[in-house]
This record gives sequence, C-alpha cells and structure tokens, in this order.
Amino acid sequence: MSRKPKRILHFYRTAFPDTMGGIEQVIHQLAAGTSHSGIEVDVLSLSPDKEPKSVEINGYWSHRAHLDFQLASTGVSWSAFRQFSQLAKKADVIHYHFPWPFMDVVHFATGIKKPTIVTYHSDIIRQKELLCIYRPLMNRFLRSVDHIVATSPNYRATSQVMVRYSDKTSIIPIGLDKASYPQPPRDRLEYWRERLGGKFFLFIGVIRYYKGLHILLQASQGIDFPIVIVGAGPIEQQLKVEVVRLGLQKVQFLGFLPDEDKVALLTLCYSVIFPSHLRSEAFGISLLEGAMYGKPLVSSEIGTGTTFINIANETGLVVPPSDPIALREAMQYLWQHPEQAAMMGKKAEERYWRLFTAEQMVNSYVDLYKNLMNLIDV
Repeated sequence: MSRKPKRILHFYRTAFPDTMGGIEQVIHQLAAGTSHSGIEVDVLSLSPDKEPKSVEINGYWSHRAHLDFQLASTGVSWSAFRQFSQLAKKADVIHYHFPWPFMDVVHFATGIKKPTIVTYHSDIIRQKELLCIYRPLMNRFLRSVDHIVATSPNYRATSQVMVRYSDKTSIIPIGLDKASYPQPPRDRLEYWRERLGGKFFLFIGVIRYYKGLHILLQASQGIDFPIVIVGAGPIEQQLKVEVVRLGLQKVQFLGFLPDEDKVALLTLCYSVIFPSHLRSEAFGISLLEGAMYGKPLVSSEIGTGTTFINIANETGLVVPPSDPIALREAMQYLWQHPEQAAMMGKKAEERYWRLFTAEQMVNSYVDLYKNLMNLIDV
C-alpha cells in the first residue's frame, strides 16, 4: 500500500521571512503548497537574530537557528545541529537545498536515517579554490542522499557535477502560484504609468555580479530605451556610476519594492529583460514571473534554466552571454516589432501554465516523497 508522508523537513541557509531570494521563494511556494495538501511542513534556516523564534507562515512552520558566523560566505550555526536533529526525528522525508557546505556537515554529524532528497539549485561557480577543498565532502554528501532533483533539463545536461549522479536524478521545474501574487490597485498602476510611461524594459532581481546589468548598460548606448531596474544589491552604486559615465538618460533604479508595486510593473512593462551571463544564474525566478505575466523575454544562453523558460524566437529572444551588441539588437527588434513581441509574450504565458505552475511542482514533489518512502524502509 502506498504511503503518504505526514511531515517534511526543508533545510537551507536562509528562508522566508528573513530573506526572499530565488531559492527562498521556491522553498516558500513548495512548503505552502505541500502543507495545503495535508502534509505538515517544517523549514529550518539560519537567522542573524540573537533569539530567533519559530513562526507559522501560510500553513507551514519556519524555524530559525542563530547564525553564529560566516565562513567563506557559508553560514554556520552551533544550535542548528540540535534543532535539525530534533526536527529530522519527527520528519518522514528530509529535503535539502544545495549548495550549502554547512548542510553537508550537519547531515553527517546528526546521522539521521530518513529518506533524503536534494534540490540541486546551482553549481558552485565563483569560489573555485574553496571548491577544491569542499569537493570531497560535496561528493560524499551527494552520493549519500537518496534522490537528486534538477530544476531544468538544461542545467542537468551542462553541470559537470550532476552528470555523475544521473542514475538518481529527476527533473522538477520550479513553479509559481500566480494566485499568491497581489492584485495591484488601479491607483498604483496609474502612478507607475505616469511615472514610467507606457513602454519600458523591466529587470527585477538582486543586483549581483552575475546578473549582467553592466552588459545591459553597454547595450543601451546609442539606443537608450527606457529601462527600469527593480532591486538592490552589492554593485548597485557601481552601476549607477556607469549610467552617468555612459550618458544614459532613461535608466531608472527603483530599489527594493513591495510585491504590489512589483506586480504593477510586471503588468505595465513592455518586456522583461534578464541579461545574466554566468552559470550562477541557475534558473531565473523573475524571468519566469515575466512569462507568467505574458511578457516577451530577453535572456542569455548560459546553459541553465533561463533557456528552459525562454525558448528562442518563441517566447522571446536569446542572445550569447556578455555580448552587448547582440543584446542591443534583441532589444531593438522587440521595440520595433510590437506584434511579434506580443505574440512571444502570449506564448511565454502559455508555456508558464503548461510547465511552471506551483501546483505542478508541488504534486511532482509529493509523488517523489511517496516513492522514496515506499522504496526505503523508514
């Protein structure tokens, strides 16, 4: 008889409500969706708060262990060992989110014997020297888990790490629940329409080195289309200086915005542009949001989930990475061909409903949890 899990434990270095990046949003949507199917869900993460408390969020429990220090961008918490052990003993399945080297240590140190899966969100790209030190632990960890999930066939095919574990890897695309996004009131739509005009390219995301925004600014020389950048991050000021240096007049940085305003901009924009040029961009949640709102997409071919979301010449345009001339030509084409752009946006939205809803993601994971429980003696 097929058994359904009663309790799932997710483990990752950060989570909602402390942060809401791409992986955090995936965990949030997955935890909320799974809890609505009648399964109890715990999420354990680290928090800088001295005495972090557990909070209930949309049907699941978010637990935080105190972050004691960072080592090479890897959060470490002494109390996490105890909290993980306590929560894991109550769980039927443990769901890890990779990469996070400290997680591997906790996994082995606590010695919990439960079915385990890993969602493999990204290779380790930037810290190559540290990867040489971490690799033996990483390989031991990935060998030890029962199943690995890739978020796109593109990433599984191009990851030198994942090809080693193809015998226990499946693909479950990241999904979003459009109904969970707020409906912007008319006055917010009118406010942004008056401020920004009726036609602009939109970027949403944390402003990091791999997002390729410097390439977008270079591409804008000579055309200076309206570009709206939503988000904040470590290289924001550097990019603002570059805007001045290049003499760009129509680039606006709006900083971090509430979801209501973000949805208003997704509704109003002409196209969502996503110039990430390195494999650190493993999927592209805001690119998927653009598809969800029926916008033509512009992205780079970096062998990751971005080109699983955006199909060249169907849902938008795909250009070589780090190529400002190609990016400029793609922007010009969409700007000058509104009928084709609208058709691409329509196909992007159709692809979202066909492949990328949160319901599909949740159902696929619940089926995987069931299969693991029936294959492994808990």
